[in-house]
Amino acid sequence: MSGSFHLPTAIVVAGGMLLTYALVRLLRHGRGASRGFVSDIDQATHATLHTASLAARHLQDGLTPDGTAKAARHLRQLLGSPAVAVTDATSLLAWDGAADHHAAHARQDAEEVLRTGHTIVLGPGEVTCSDPDCPVRGAVVAPVVAGDRVVAAIAAYGPHASAGLARATEEVAGWMATQAELADLGHQRTRTMEAELRALRAQISPHFIYNSLAAIASFVRTDPDRARDLLLEFADFTRYALRRGGAFTTLAEELRNVERYLVLEQARFGDRLRISLLVAPEVLPVTVPYLAIQPLVENAVRHGLAGKEGGGHISIVATDEGAEAGISIEDDGVGSDPQAIRTVLDGRSDSDHVGLGNVDARLRQVYGDDFGLVVETAPGAGTKVSFRVPKYAPGVHATT
Repeated sequence: MSGSFHLPTAIVVAGGMLLTYALVRLLRHGRGASRGFVSDIDQATHATLHTASLAARHLQDGLTPDGTAKAARHLRQLLGSPAVAVTDATSLLAWDGAADHHAAHARQDAEEVLRTGHTIVLGPGEVTCSDPDCPVRGAVVAPVVAGDRVVAAIAAYGPHASAGLARATEEVAGWMATQAELADLGHQRTRTMEAELRALRAQISPHFIYNSLAAIASFVRTDPDRARDLLLEFADFTRYALRRGGAFTTLAEELRNVERYLVLEQARFGDRLRISLLVAPEVLPVTVPYLAIQPLVENAVRHGLAGKEGGGHISIVATDEGAEAGISIEDDGVGSDPQAIRTVLDGRSDSDHVGLGNVDARLRQVYGDDFGLVVETAPGAGTKVSFRVPKYAPGVHATT
């Protein structure tokens, strides 16, 4: 096929979970004694990173009460303190450790930090207790600052507030701020994805809906059984296309919706529309962005075959490529001007190429610029649209 090109549209990549701080608490200073191939320092570093990773799993949605409560135990292990509290502007989010009778005062202990954004050290005069055996006699309270806002405060409680505990608490607070910012970016990405999906749903061709209903009506008298089956397919297609679920689904579900779409189009085009489907079973469970394939198939029907005398053929292929799944939609239709397609994907065209730019933008947003659409086309030479998705990507999960 002539006129091949790869379209490097620049869309921001959302990213995975980053660990920007690693707090390493060592019992010894200097070079540790070697134990086999792993030194004491290596072991302490690994243990600290592992604990931070466990805490991060619970903070991936931000500093929610449930997630923070589950992360608190790991935060306390990072600090090595008898007790830890996390508060926000309105409430105590979590308390973990001994002396939980101090939990009722944690919000008050953090009030100054939440107001000023500065770390404070509390001594026995501020952290009072009538229990002579209580391990809590002081605290370090540090702000969790995400962007330019104090979103929470973390307090490490213990027998005394040392300079080392103060530094450690500030480092953990900074790490928590990074988790909160990453969660906020994830929420922004989700909101952007939802806006893109709303725009795509609005693009669902009114002509397709009208023509589908007209095709169904044409069979009501001549073949009522087929009319009923087509009506059910139409209902299932619109239910899927307009669902209010998550931004991702499985390749199997996406292909099932493509099948519904093609059944309706074949009712209209008859033998003029020929379809072949080749799918590796291994990739059926792979997660893909919702409505990533059907708009590309609709684009092939509307712009590739509808204007071609005698109709044509559409081939849909999904292959197993190791760590990735490859998907392609190819038609032998009238083709397009490569430059016109480039402007569509760059967002600089008002063309009615159904969802082409939308799908490309969402793929790049989720997986990065290396995973956008690749379009091969030329006038009179048909069109092939292909893309790849990783079999696993952080934060990408199918929902029903």
